[in-house]
Parts: sequence; structure tokens; C-alpha cells
Amino acid sequence: MPAPRTASRKFLGRLSLPERNFVADALRAETVGGVLLLVAAIAALIWANTPLKDSYETVLGFHMGPSALGLDLSLQHWAADGLLAVFFFVAGIELKRELVAGELRDPKAALLPVAAALCGMAVPALVYALTNVLGDGALDGWAVPTATDIAFALAVLAVIGTSLPSALRAFLLTLAVVDDLFAILIIAVFFTADLNFAALAGAVVGLGVFWLLLRKDVRGWYVYVPLALVNWGLMYNSGVHATIAGVAMGLMLRCTRREGEPHSPGEHVEHLVRPLSAGLAVPLFALFSAGVAVSGGVLGDVFRRPETLGVVVGKAVGVFGGTWLTAHFTRASLSDDLAWPDVFAVASLAGIGFTVSLLIGELAFDGDPALTDEVKAAVLVGSLIAAVCAGTLLKIRNVKYRGLVEAEERDDDLDGIPDIYEQDDPAYHLRMAEIYERKAAEHRRLAEVTGGASDGDDGPA
Repeated sequence: MPAPRTASRKFLGRLSLPERNFVADALRAETVGGVLLLVAAIAALIWANTPLKDSYETVLGFHMGPSALGLDLSLQHWAADGLLAVFFFVAGIELKRELVAGELRDPKAALLPVAAALCGMAVPALVYALTNVLGDGALDGWAVPTATDIAFALAVLAVIGTSLPSALRAFLLTLAVVDDLFAILIIAVFFTADLNFAALAGAVVGLGVFWLLLRKDVRGWYVYVPLALVNWGLMYNSGVHATIAGVAMGLMLRCTRREGEPHSPGEHVEHLVRPLSAGLAVPLFALFSAGVAVSGGVLGDVFRRPETLGVVVGKAVGVFGGTWLTAHFTRASLSDDLAWPDVFAVASLAGIGFTVSLLIGELAFDGDPALTDEVKAAVLVGSLIAAVCAGTLLKIRNVKYRGLVEAEERDDDLDGIPDIYEQDDPAYHLRMAEIYERKAAEHRRLAEVTGGASDGDDGPA
């Protein structure tokens, strides 16, 4: 008798109800932030390409902060090192939640988004390196095309009005979280200046105190906010990029609920801080970083210079290729409701690399403002190309997506739980039978009162 075969795992199959609800809430917030990010980027481009461009440069170069603490920084610097620390703090909480309660807690489920994220970073980095080796360019910007901007990707979805099924949205969210993790590691390892070991030791001690207070269940923002600012300042002065402090503190928060808790501390803090990140920190970073003077020469160089050409291509191919290889060489199989063009559309969305790509571009070509602006233009052009490709593919499949979403949302028994999650529950079928019997009784009463035909009847009762 042959041994029973292990059932294959459905790739992009239906999520569990708690995971579906979390994804819906998280992406709803990200979409709003993404629209604000898009508006800020457009405002920056307009500001930098009008007669007011001199005022834009003046604002970027305005310095503020205590010089005695090594924090006399320009506004552009504050946006990149200060405001983005808030963004990475939220990213740290998201990563922690995925590790303990989301897709990444199960190694088998994590395999696809991790493989897709790794390939989505490796392929564009290799394309960049190959382009610049052949074109005698600078290899410093190899990490620029590796990042995915989930907020910007969801802003594109909001603008084109496409409703993605929850499984595709979850894949995009998980992919972006994993992508953020590796982007953080790249920044920490490859873009660390000369280390100040005293400041670094102070940052490590401060993070240890932060962790200990959390373990002791000490409450109060007046304890954690000043400590977080001290940790950020020490990390900045250590030479390690200051956003690493934000990630580290986010990862320390507990994201599992204890008995009697409506929300875990991580969920509670994320709920409080996400509006600050999505509504203020990231849009301001975009305003101070996306203002590239766009001219025919700059746009032409995007497709001529090896440094910029290497930024434009590679991400979508990497994400799709990693997903396809993993699905074909493991027991995972694509959901029956979706097709590979759907996966390529999401992979194209992953090619929208904005916030982190701009940050890495500034770090990689620090000291060469002209090349920095051209790399930023390449990031914008690459993101635009990815958005157009993804938008076109998603529009083509939009009717199919609407049907899937309607099936996910249908709740005939009005109990707040979509029917698709109750179809195997005998109590659900009992409730539906009671609903149908009640409707039939109402029809009969209506027929008796009117003395005529009701819906579905051929004549008087």
C-alpha cells in the first residue's frame, strides 16, 4: 500500500480570520499614509522645479539642534536620521508581530515571502553590479534598488482603485516587512561610518534598560519616550545609522496577548505611533528628499549612466522569480482563484522602492550631490515604471478580484464573521436555515394580508 502523500500547501490561499482582519487594518492605515507620501513627493518635485527652488535648497540646508550633543543637523538630515527612526520603529514592531503571530512564525509559510524578498533584493543588486562593471560605473549604490516601499505601493492601489484579495495583500505586506529587515541589515553593515565605541556602548546599555523596563511591565510614555530619544542620540553619535535604534526598540516590544489583555503592548504602541509615522514622519522625509530638479539631461542620464540604469530594473523579476522557483520546487501550490500574472502584478508593486531607496541613495553617494540627484531621479522613474506596469495588470484582473473580495466579505447571517469562514461549522448552517425559514414565514404572512401573490408565488394563498 503506497504511503500517503503530504498535502501541498496552497500559496496565496485564504488567510485565517484573525490574520485577515489584521492585514485589512494594517493596510488600511498604510494606504492613507501612502497617499500622503505620494502628495508630499509630488509637492517636493513641484517645489524643486519652479522659481521657488532656491527656497527649497534653503529649507533643506537650515540647521538646528544642540551642537554640544553632536546634533546640529540640517532639516534634510533630521528627516533622514530622525523622522525615519519613527518609521523603522513601526517596521520593527511589524516584524516582531510577523515573527511571533504572523506568516513568519511558521517556517513553511515564511519560506515564500522570505525567498521572494531575498531574490527581490539579490537580483536588482546583481543587475546594478553587472551594469556598472560593464559600464565602468560606481558600485557604491548597489543597495539602492533593493528596497520596497509598502506605503507607496498601497498608495498606487488607492489611486487606481483596485481591490486586492486579502491573500495578495498579505503577501505584499509580509514581503515588505522582510524586505525592511534586510534593508535595515544593509544599512547597519554597509553604511556605518567610523565607530565611536563610547557612544555605541552607551546605546547598547540604553537599549538594555529599555528591554529590562519592558520585561518588568513598567508603564508610562514619560519613561520610554525620553529613553528612546537618548538611545537614538547615542546611536547617531556612534556612527551606526540612527534608524537602527528605532528598529531595535520596536523588536523588543511584546506582540503576544496575555490573558485578559484586549491588545498586546506592541499592538497598542503601533496603533499610537503609526499615525505619526505614516502621517508626518514619512511624508516629511519625502518632502525633503524627493525634490529633484528634473530636466531633459537628468532624465536622459537615468537611461545612460550605469549607476542610474542599474536602479531602474531588476526588482520585479527578482520577486517573481524567487516566488516561482519556491512554488515549483517545494510543496507549495498557487491558489486556484489566482494566476501567475497576479503574482507578477504584486511583484511589480514591490518594484516601487521610495523611502528606503532614497535614504540608501543619499548614504551611498554622500559627497556627490549631482550623482545623488540622478540616483533619486532613477528611483522615481523606476517606481513610476513599476506603478504603471502593476496598475495595468491589476486593472485587467480587477473584475476577478472584485468577485473574490465580495466572496470574502459576504455575511448573510449578519454575525460579523464572513460566511466563507463558517461553511464547515454546523452552527452556521443552522443559523442560515433559521434565516431562510424566517424569510419564508414573512412571505406567507404578507400573502395572507394582501390576499395576493408574494415573491415566488403563482397566485393567492
